[in-house]
Amino acid sequence: MKSTKKKSNLFLTIMGDEKRQKITIPLFAILLSLIAGAILMLSLGKNPIEGYLSLLKGCGLMMKKNYAGGKGMLTDFMSFLDIWTPMIFAALAVAVAYKAGLFNIGVSGQMLLAGFVASLTVGYSDLPAVAAKPLTIIIGMIVGALAGSLIRLLKYKFNINEVVTAIMLNYIFQYIISFFILTYYVHPITRQSNVVSDASRLTLQNVQIGNMKSVIPLGFILAIVAVFALSYFINRTRVGFELKAVGANKKGAIYAGINANKSIMIAMALSGALAGLAGVTYYMGYVASIQPKVLISTGFDAVAVCLLGNSNPIGIVASSFLVTIISKGSIYLNSSLGLPKEIASLITGLLLLFTACDVYIKYRLKKAKDHLEYEEKEAQRYIEKYGEQKKEGEQ
Repeated sequence: MKSTKKKSNLFLTIMGDEKRQKITIPLFAILLSLIAGAILMLSLGKNPIEGYLSLLKGCGLMMKKNYAGGKGMLTDFMSFLDIWTPMIFAALAVAVAYKAGLFNIGVSGQMLLAGFVASLTVGYSDLPAVAAKPLTIIIGMIVGALAGSLIRLLKYKFNINEVVTAIMLNYIFQYIISFFILTYYVHPITRQSNVVSDASRLTLQNVQIGNMKSVIPLGFILAIVAVFALSYFINRTRVGFELKAVGANKKGAIYAGINANKSIMIAMALSGALAGLAGVTYYMGYVASIQPKVLISTGFDAVAVCLLGNSNPIGIVASSFLVTIISKGSIYLNSSLGLPKEIASLITGLLLLFTACDVYIKYRLKKAKDHLEYEEKEAQRYIEKYGEQKKEGEQ
């Protein structure tokens, strides 16, 4: 009994108070998901340590045994940065909407729309790089912002739930864009959209670094700038404060004189703009074409990243780093150990599941803490009562 009590005390001490739990609970969720993933690997007859090391090796965070000609650890790492970039933008898009009390599940559709429009207007043009690359970014932001604002507009005018609207728009964008690609812009061999020009692409290709050729993701610098800019906007500006106030208590915010509709519109427009940046850094960066009838999972994985990072831009950098390692490293995991790539999606799903249980975990921690405090008070009361009885007996 005492041993169990000591373990309980130790666990509560590690988890800390409510402020500290913003870090410890996500770390606990990560640990649980990694343990579940390890059990799954063991059930398939594979060593989980080797499995997780393979994820790191596939992302250029550890050295592989062999590399193809002209490639090395640096080339893998730069490719990892390339795919990490749209994940950061997508998770920031989810976080902005979440701060305002909204759930933007349409990030993947907004990414696709932004990437397609940018491809048509800039990617297939003859503009030089000095004009094409900035224009790609601007068009991506504008198209994404319009798509995000449309969700809010339908909610405001017709009271249509934003989650339902976002999901439906995902399918609408997916199939309409697929129709145009397959009708007018399909490549006869790859059956994907025609490749965009190198001048408009946000990832520099075949850059000579030493004796290796690598990619340089220009969007990664923009993503880091966006993280700090968004953090400042949310925590240091009046508009950001109003946005958080509306998300925390809409009725209270309206009573305090805040224009809730305006704040929500700003949140959805900004969320869409960030999703648009995710789209152009993916479709005009990491890849140079669009696969018809496919809605990439980045926008949905971004929900897990956002929750894991507590909707904090700085926390999102860390959580997106982890999720991208799992998804990107799954290719090497498959080739080195023969494990299916889908195991990465399963680990990410478990991560989302455990992260979504944060309210329940907080409830259990508070209940356990209250119980221990009650036991300590009862023990103290008993000691004081016993001491008084002992003194009376001695007298």
